[in-house]
Amino acid sequence: MPRKRKLLAQLSALQNSTSFPQIDAVEQLNTTPGADASPKSSKYFVTEKKNSPQLQEDFFNQPCVSLAKSFLGQILVRKLPDGRELWGRIVETEAYLGGEDEASHSKGGKQTQRNAAMFMKPGTLYVYQIYGIYFCMNVSSQGAGAAVLLRSLEPLQGLDAMRELRRASRKAPSRLLKDWQLCNGPSKLCQAFGIDKAFDQRDLSQDAAIWMVPGQDLPGEQDVVTTTRIGIGNTGEWAQKPLRFYLRGNRFVSVVDKKMEREMAA
Repeated sequence: MPRKRKLLAQLSALQNSTSFPQIDAVEQLNTTPGADASPKSSKYFVTEKKNSPQLQEDFFNQPCVSLAKSFLGQILVRKLPDGRELWGRIVETEAYLGGEDEASHSKGGKQTQRNAAMFMKPGTLYVYQIYGIYFCMNVSSQGAGAAVLLRSLEPLQGLDAMRELRRASRKAPSRLLKDWQLCNGPSKLCQAFGIDKAFDQRDLSQDAAIWMVPGQDLPGEQDVVTTTRIGIGNTGEWAQKPLRFYLRGNRFVSVVDKKMEREMAA
């Protein structure tokens, strides 16, 4: 209980300086015990544009793998047209390294109308459609054609709105989604946050409808599982590259690598 009260106090302090509604799922937070809060003097975020600290361009200007790891524990914020805000803690990412990466949409360094955002400045959103229905969201990093896929979020605020958006995006009626089911996959998080192709090429450091704020308790290296990416089986050796990263023990992750976690424990 003491740690939960600490989390509640930290998140309440962040919200009290704004007009944000009460967070719906504080009791569900799964953070790293003993970690220090984000430094309020960091060059990576400022408070001028909004009343909450916002990650700025310098934060995104990192090599792809470094950015993929740095995203873990940070918070994605989405402001809906009706003013409601959705908050989710990033718990799983994948790095796509650009031209050399056979699993990347920019393999061979080829730039197209579809993947143009991958060649734009760090912090640019690359949103693409799969199966003609679902969307996935990436963030460009350092390196031509390099970007990080956001795979899973831990919902923090606006869970009812997330359920509404997920329900609206699904064709058949279904049971009420549990908290851990809302954003545990790249297409699911896009549905829950109302992300579609209209968000492609937007700047996370400037956009008024979607941005990131620093997490209160960021993970250490021992809390991060490094393993292979999902769904890229036809890319030869690149299918085995350790370019997926997730928070160990977090139940909001899409796919857990039990073997790797056992090795870490040993």
